[in-house]
Amino acid sequence: MQVEDMEGLEPPTLVREVWERFGDASVFTTSLGAEDMVILHMMSAMEVGMEVVTIDTGRLPEETYALIGEVERFLGIRVKVYFPDTGEVEEMVRRHGVNLFYDSAEKRHLCCYVRKVRVLERALKGRSAWVSGIRRGQTEARANTSRVEWDSVHGLWKFNPLADWSYQMVWAYIRENHVPYNALHDRGYRSIGCAPCTRAVREGEDERAGRWWWESGVKECGLHTGWVPADFRLGGR
Repeated sequence: MQVEDMEGLEPPTLVREVWERFGDASVFTTSLGAEDMVILHMMSAMEVGMEVVTIDTGRLPEETYALIGEVERFLGIRVKVYFPDTGEVEEMVRRHGVNLFYDSAEKRHLCCYVRKVRVLERALKGRSAWVSGIRRGQTEARANTSRVEWDSVHGLWKFNPLADWSYQMVWAYIRENHVPYNALHDRGYRSIGCAPCTRAVREGEDERAGRWWWESGVKECGLHTGWVPADFRLGGR
């Protein structure tokens, strides 16, 4: 089977096939969102030994840290935590302030880049396959997401097992399989990122409306888009 032909595989089969084909050159990056918890449960059930990575931006909600412990205790999966470069964070904060993301979209993008995207680059270094939990229905920017994609930015295959799943399908799986999830979901949070940049979603709002709610336009942090802020000059870059 060619890698491109894996597009037609169902999520559990796709996850297992990625692990069997790429082994230690594969990685699953997770923010511990509902979709990611579904994939983690599939990995646990099939005893897939793919490395699981999460990024601790330094601004995560306490509920997210608690969930990391639940993943390790109840699913038996060790989560490897990556952190942003201390020097880059310190320089960014000195130049723009602790809560720079509220000042402008450009500064928010910079914060996401330093705390997330730069870290992802390290996590994906040397990998051939990247598994993620993104879905087409999450944002307009993800509407054309396929289960199998070539990521030209990082030079590897990217697999999105739940690309064509709906929000309802994700939660049906969680309920049916008693999968642990972030306690914030029970308080109206549908998409969870950093604490200062996430709020509960109001009745009738889009599921990503609680992310960077003070901004208009595309609600992305850059992890899945590959852009670099124009003013990224930290450390002489």
